[in-house]
Amino acid sequence: MKLAPAKIPGAFTIDIAPNRDERGFFARIYCHETLRAAGAEFRTIRQTSISFNKERGTLRGMHWQAEPAPEGKIVRAISGRIFDCIVDLRRDSATYLQWFGITLDAAVHNALLIPPGCAHGFLTLEDDCTVEYTMDADYAPALARGVRWNDPKFGIAWPAQPLAMSERDRTWPDFVP
Repeated sequence: MKLAPAKIPGAFTIDIAPNRDERGFFARIYCHETLRAAGAEFRTIRQTSISFNKERGTLRGMHWQAEPAPEGKIVRAISGRIFDCIVDLRRDSATYLQWFGITLDAAVHNALLIPPGCAHGFLTLEDDCTVEYTMDADYAPALARGVRWNDPKFGIAWPAQPLAMSERDRTWPDFVP
C-alpha cells in the first residue's frame, strides 16, 4: 500500500501495490504500521460500513462526527466510481474551510484517508456504486453533524449536479464558522 499526502493536512490518498501472478493479484489495503509511519492519524478500526447507491448522480454528504469523539475514515469504492470530497473544518488548520476531491475507482482500488475534523461526502459517477467506510471511532448519533453540500464558503467543484440525495442531506444548513 502506498500513501501520498493530500492537500488537506492529515489526509492521504492510498493506492495499492499489487503482487500479480497468473491468478490475478494480492494487495494490502490496510496496514496500521504503514499509516503510522506516514504520520497518518488513524487510531484503530472500530467500524466498517458500506453504502450502495443505485444511480449515477447520487450525493451523500457532507458529514462528520464532532468532538469529543471525532472519527477518521478510510473510504473506497468497492464497485463503480465516485467523486469523493473532504472539507477541512479544523479551525487551527492551515487549510481551514478548503476542500480536496479525488475520484475513487473500484477498478483502481484506491482510497482516501480522511482525518478527524473534516466533513466528507461523495457523488456517484456511475450506476451501482458501493462505497466502503472504515472508521476509527464508534458512531455517536448525538455527535453526527452535516453541512450543505454546495455551501459557497467551500466552493467545491463537484463534477456534476446531484440527481438524488436524502432530504437530510438536501437541507443541511450552511457552515457557521
